[in-house]
Amino acid sequence: MAVLEVRGLAKQFGDFKALKGIDLATRDGEFVTIVGPSGCGKTTLMRLIAGLEKPTAGDVLLDGRPITPLPPRARNIAMVFQSYALYPHMSVADNIAFPLKARGIAKAEQERLIRWAAGILGIEALLQRRPARLSGGEKQKVALARAIVRKPSLFIFDEPLSSLDAQVRTVARAELRQLHDRSGVTTVYVTHDQVEAVGLGDRVAVMQAGALRQLGSPQELYNEPANTFVAGFIGTPPMNLLERGGVIVGFRPEHVVPRAVVPKSEDVATFQVRVARVEFLGSEWLAYGSVDGQFGGAKVLCKLRQEMIGHVKPGEVQEFAVSRQKLRFFSSESGMRAAPVPV
Repeated sequence: MAVLEVRGLAKQFGDFKALKGIDLATRDGEFVTIVGPSGCGKTTLMRLIAGLEKPTAGDVLLDGRPITPLPPRARNIAMVFQSYALYPHMSVADNIAFPLKARGIAKAEQERLIRWAAGILGIEALLQRRPARLSGGEKQKVALARAIVRKPSLFIFDEPLSSLDAQVRTVARAELRQLHDRSGVTTVYVTHDQVEAVGLGDRVAVMQAGALRQLGSPQELYNEPANTFVAGFIGTPPMNLLERGGVIVGFRPEHVVPRAVVPKSEDVATFQVRVARVEFLGSEWLAYGSVDGQFGGAKVLCKLRQEMIGHVKPGEVQEFAVSRQKLRFFSSESGMRAAPVPV
């Protein structure tokens, strides 16, 4: 296990600032996910940590020791890429053994470690196959086995599940988390999928335009977003953001409900919503509409439980309510959290 730190890490390609001074520290044995839109600098950050790129400024430390000057092979970091990069002419066993051979590990020890890694991932029956005969999920497991066989201090995953279909990706995500929990190796995992990020991570780092916008537990990011970018990026559907007089009022779609189902004694903010349409999702409904009055027709989305949908009539203006405790406020100018105002 290990503690990873990046201090003031910056990377510039010509005039383009890919990273703008990232400060980030993991805890020992922690699973940290890094999430953000395409082009925000996630992969560049991973490549700097792994030693595949040199930073323009800043340092990378592992257990307090600077590793920025070290080549990748000397960092004891295992990285799994979006493309699994398996050697097509080698068997699964030989692919797993490749990093061991490069380090001069004895043949008998190689075979023991191959069996150990294959057993953890349940791919013992695949050891003599070539990659061409494997499914996407099986290739992903081979790439993981090749990484863990080195017994690294740190795992880095760069969108390793993005090429899998949705059903396989869900299963692989659970297996990946179980692998981490068994091994206890500190893990940094990059993804553009916020569901994947909050589902896997002990803590989640949200990036935008080369900068770190917020680092916290999934619950902290969901309940207490530091700015409008995090509020709009984390959550499915994202937080409703309504602007009025220099302040943005935010609330989650599941927190806005028809006023008729809320007890009269509850302290709520009310909104006149013109409901455009409703969408059936099985256990719940989505109601799409716009807020009349003070918010000037801003779009709003409500996630309603099955028993509430009878109170919603598409095409009409109706009163909806949100508990004042659930409201979040942001500055229209900076997008950062702001003091509450009357609503």
